[in-house]
Amino acid sequence: MKASELRDFEDHELTTRVAELRREIFGLRFSNATGELDDTAALSRAKRDLARALTVVRERTAATGGNPAR
Repeated sequence: MKASELRDFEDHELTTRVAELRREIFGLRFSNATGELDDTAALSRAKRDLARALTVVRERTAATGGNPAR
């Protein structure tokens, strides 16, 4: 997902997306550790998407001067 798409999300949608990505990464890491993961690049993509989402959260926090949404 592109950062521009993430910027279009509302705050609560973005928070939900961050939580979903964290769960997805957990599942992918677990699958990779047990040897069940065929597409190991999916783990890297999920991490990158999470980093993008957290960057957008950080940008919004810096712009408003409030606490980061977690």
